[in-house]
Amino acid sequence: MTVRRKPHSFHSTSPAAPLSRVSLHTTPMTPLLLLRLLCLLPLAAAAAAALPADFTALLAAKSSLSDPASALVAWDDPRLSKSPCRWPHLLCSSNRSSFSDAHPAVVASLLLSNLSLAGAFPPPLCSLGSLVHLDLSYNSLTGPLPSCLAALPSLTHLDLAGNAFSGQVPAAYGAGFPSLATLSLAGNGLSGAFPGFLFNVTALEEVLLAYNPFAPSPLPEDVSRPTRLRLLWLAGCGLVGEIPPSIGRLGSLVNLDLSTNNLTGEIPSSIRRMENAMQIELYSNRLTGSVPEGLGALKKLRFFDASMNRLSGEIPADVFLAPRLESLHLYQNQLSGRLPATLGQAPALADLRLFSNRLVGELPPEFGKNCPLEFLDLSDNQISGLIPAALCDAGKLEQLLILNNELVGPIPAELGQCRTLTRVRLPNNRLSGSVPQGLWALPHLYLLELAGNMLSGTVDPTIAMAKNLSQLLISDNRFTGALPAQIGALPALFELSAANNMFSGTLPASLAEVSTLGRLDLRNNSLSGGLPQGVRRWQKLTQLDLADNHLTGTIPPELGELPLLNSLDLSNNELTGDVPVQLENLKLSLFNLSNNRLTGILPPLFSGSMYRDSFVGNPALCRGTCPTGGQSRTARRGLVGTVVSILAAASVVLLLGVGWFCYTCHRSRHSGHAAEPGGGSRPRWVLTTFHKVGFDEDDIVSCLDEDNVVGMGAAGKVYKAVLRRGGEDVAVAVKKLWGGGGKATDGTAKDSFDVEVATLGKIRHRNIVKLWCCFHSGDCRLLVYEYMPNGSLGDLLHGGKGSLLDWAARHRVMVDAAEGLAYLHHDCAPPIVHRDVKSNNILLDAQLGAKVADFGVARVIGEGPAAVTAIAGSCGYIAPEYSYTLRVTEKSDVYSFGVVMLELVTGKKPVGAELGDKDLVRWVHGGIEKDGVESVLDPRLAGESRDDMVRALHVALLCTSSLPINRPSMRTVVKLLLEAAPQPLAIESKPPKVAEEKPLDV
Repeated sequence: MTVRRKPHSFHSTSPAAPLSRVSLHTTPMTPLLLLRLLCLLPLAAAAAAALPADFTALLAAKSSLSDPASALVAWDDPRLSKSPCRWPHLLCSSNRSSFSDAHPAVVASLLLSNLSLAGAFPPPLCSLGSLVHLDLSYNSLTGPLPSCLAALPSLTHLDLAGNAFSGQVPAAYGAGFPSLATLSLAGNGLSGAFPGFLFNVTALEEVLLAYNPFAPSPLPEDVSRPTRLRLLWLAGCGLVGEIPPSIGRLGSLVNLDLSTNNLTGEIPSSIRRMENAMQIELYSNRLTGSVPEGLGALKKLRFFDASMNRLSGEIPADVFLAPRLESLHLYQNQLSGRLPATLGQAPALADLRLFSNRLVGELPPEFGKNCPLEFLDLSDNQISGLIPAALCDAGKLEQLLILNNELVGPIPAELGQCRTLTRVRLPNNRLSGSVPQGLWALPHLYLLELAGNMLSGTVDPTIAMAKNLSQLLISDNRFTGALPAQIGALPALFELSAANNMFSGTLPASLAEVSTLGRLDLRNNSLSGGLPQGVRRWQKLTQLDLADNHLTGTIPPELGELPLLNSLDLSNNELTGDVPVQLENLKLSLFNLSNNRLTGILPPLFSGSMYRDSFVGNPALCRGTCPTGGQSRTARRGLVGTVVSILAAASVVLLLGVGWFCYTCHRSRHSGHAAEPGGGSRPRWVLTTFHKVGFDEDDIVSCLDEDNVVGMGAAGKVYKAVLRRGGEDVAVAVKKLWGGGGKATDGTAKDSFDVEVATLGKIRHRNIVKLWCCFHSGDCRLLVYEYMPNGSLGDLLHGGKGSLLDWAARHRVMVDAAEGLAYLHHDCAPPIVHRDVKSNNILLDAQLGAKVADFGVARVIGEGPAAVTAIAGSCGYIAPEYSYTLRVTEKSDVYSFGVVMLELVTGKKPVGAELGDKDLVRWVHGGIEKDGVESVLDPRLAGESRDDMVRALHVALLCTSSLPINRPSMRTVVKLLLEAAPQPLAIESKPPKVAEEKPLDV
């Protein structure tokens, strides 16, 4: 039997290329060509020979899949046609390299994991009657799960994890699979009730259903029917109700993971009968009651995690006696009482995290003596007493976090000899005494946080040996003496915070050598002398706070050359001299030079009322001109000519000013001054600026005319304003938020304004739209942005001008926007979620460079109620999990950006009549399944970089995976988009969890 394929050219390497398609009328038949044809006839005949049934089924399956990485192209190689068992990604049932009619080759294992395959499940695979192992994990397969697989008699291992399968698990899966031992459906989009019937397959040993959006369902009592079950991974499956006590009958279970569900009730005491359990994961549920007694009897238990629940009571003493227990996570519960004395006897404990509970009492003094402790976090409790000196006796302790407790006494000298330490966080306790000399000098330490204690003494010069130290946070203590010069020898130092101590002496000159410095806070000490020379090396500095000291000398003009500095506080010192004009170059959100001895004339930018509080307490500092009473007679005579000239010039300026005032009043009467609340007296505007500007509120308000409207959205109306700045016309975009004289909303305008200003004001990135300044007066709120002449990506792409964007331009837009979002997610602290990523919020400059805009609904992660408000996002861009979680995360932005990528690849809108009742994501999946990948590519780019478009499409499909866990981070998206076009994109494999490390930190 010959499998029918698409026709190929004569020079194709495919064995099935039909000779009849070669035209003998258009090319002369030379003897050489005839000889070549005769030589190829045996190859063609061999190709036409019937392959064994399993391999014809494989070719049929291959033809139904999209294979952008050409992972299966070798199956068409004529050199392998006689020995198909040598095809890649499969194993035959025997070692024979050839086959015959008497002994046809059959496929036993088909291993197609992580090959970028796309499309629906190929039904021909169900005809592989001898198949034992089928692995299609981590591809882009869509549609329903195939029922026919349940009939395969020899199948023992089925792995379909990490795809985009949808719909319910077929009921046949609970009645078939006579030999199935491993079933992995994790990380898909499966829905409906939790498929408890799967536990009717009694041969099962491993069940992995994690991270599917099943409807809320209980875990059935039948969970214990497969008595040989070793792995049960049901994290993120929508489970509700109580954990059935029958789970204790799974005596063979090694790994139990029920995390990230909505399970309630108590942890059943029957789990102590799971004598083979090595890992039990119950975190992030709503479990109550106490930690069950008897865990110490589990001789093989290595990992137990019941964190982020509502557990109460005391920690059982026997849990620390489990002979192999390496990791115990019980953080973020309501546990109380004292830590049991058995903690000091734990034989194998390496990782203990009990932070955010209500624990009291002292730590056993021998804690650490008997176990290989590596990670200890007891933060946010009420633990008192001394820090045990034995914590690092095993020489493995890396992270010590006991912040926000009631520890007393000195830091043990033994910790100064613990060379494995990388992070020490002990702030907000009652520690006293001096810091052990060795602790300053630990070679691998990158964070030392001791703030908010009663520590005294000096910073030891041996700190020069701490070559990896990045953050030194020792504020709010009683340290004295001078900062050692050796602090300038720290090559990785990013933050030095030593405020509210009693440091004296001068700032070490070597501090200016630390080019990595990002934050320097030494306020409220007794430092004297001047700022060090060479501060221009602080090119990464964002915050400089030296307030409340005794500093003298002048302000270095070089501070104005620091591109990232946005907070400068030198107040309450004894600084003298002029305010350097170079400071006008800074983009400051906090600026305070008050209460010094500064003199001279303020630079023009700082003469405005908005900076008045920045210079109070400097009586000799002048705005405009300074009084001349103290000058000598000679100096006075020298100034006469200057004064006369100034008066003459002032007269001219006055006349021009009067004329301009009349002109402005005339324009105001005709433009209506929409910004004036109530239409009454002239409003008092409050200005917040983030960059150097050369215009004021009058310039902006005068442009708020309906003729200048360039856009309108849910948050407000956008005007284009052309202003005179620095001798040239500059265009800006003015966004007037709804409220006041505009269209009233439900009162969220002020929140939108405050959030956008707070968010954008601290952002500096080439792919984020620049916010120049903002004004507000009463209910009127104006945001002044840089103007983007090519408007929004959505308007350009869908407004009839999409053909102007060739594939190179579209790819650049993807990369630019991805880098902007990656900055928000990965480089802002805390990370920022945009919440409304869409093509209309990606703006294009004159060179079609893209910038992310419109943070009216942006939120900072973890800021309480502000993180969950009204519906977040726009129709067609909202991630599917939002409908049942009502929460927005970075992965929500990734999904929305994936939709934008699909717009660029397909040329389609996210929703519309041409898509029928589907959104763009479902339309793309349906098109690929029905007509192949070519059917969804933008026809306006026909013939352009087809392979590059397919690779971008694949990234977009990753971003729009139905489950957040399957979506890449924005940093990974940038990497994928920047990869060279000819190389296939690699998808990171995500194997089932063994001992998951959750990056939770205090």
